[in-house]
Amino acid sequence: MISRRGLLGGLAASSLPALAGCASKGPMPEVYHPPGGPSGLDAVIDISHGVAVSDWSAIRRSGILGLIHKATEGGDWIDPSYAQRRPQAEAAGLLWGAYHFGTRQYSGRKQAESFLSVVRPTPDTVIALDLEPNDANPRNTMTLAQGEEFAATVQQMTGRLPLLYAHAQWANGEKYGRRNLRLEKPILPNSILAKCDLWLADYREQPVVPYTWESRGWTLWQYAADQTAKDMAYGAHHRAVAGVAYCDRNLFNGDVAALYKFWKAKPR
Repeated sequence: MISRRGLLGGLAASSLPALAGCASKGPMPEVYHPPGGPSGLDAVIDISHGVAVSDWSAIRRSGILGLIHKATEGGDWIDPSYAQRRPQAEAAGLLWGAYHFGTRQYSGRKQAESFLSVVRPTPDTVIALDLEPNDANPRNTMTLAQGEEFAATVQQMTGRLPLLYAHAQWANGEKYGRRNLRLEKPILPNSILAKCDLWLADYREQPVVPYTWESRGWTLWQYAADQTAKDMAYGAHHRAVAGVAYCDRNLFNGDVAALYKFWKAKPR
């Protein structure tokens, strides 16, 4: 995922008869195993307002169970498609999530408050912080301290921590991105961010987990970005996502039952 100032802003579900009702909206997702990489449930996509959506039900029929949509950036920008798309996606049987693209312009608290005021999360809304270099405007990259304040504020206001979206190099304090930027220091085990479930960004067939999460691993792995039906990651044989122009693809580290439990929602 990148800033709006850029171009955009385990196991088989068929073995879970108790969740058969989920199929009423569409087929179950597939377990996907990239060549040489770990397997996961290929059930979650993420998009922003820059992605055209033509058919929400078609997305669900493509085996997708969950969708995470950009909601806010910084402390003063709201994704113009967020509010209208949420009820449409949920009506199609999709689990709904929201993410915030962090910047340096406002404090972490102000950004969290702005994000939550827009998202108005229910217990079954996944919420996430996108912590990455702002290649389009490097001086406006969120700092580690701001990310920690964002997470702490979200926890204070909702009783739970957000997912943390990050690449291993960035989380480890190494140079990363087109501008070779780096976080001022690594995310260490004593950071509140280390308590967040990891949404790992890595488009290699064998992803690298940040040091602080090595013992826990990733919850979501964004293994492909801007994927279309004609340009699928690793020449994969799994289903393309219909109903959307393109999307980022994510594997979930678990089965269908675990995904619904993680999302804190009843199977639909």
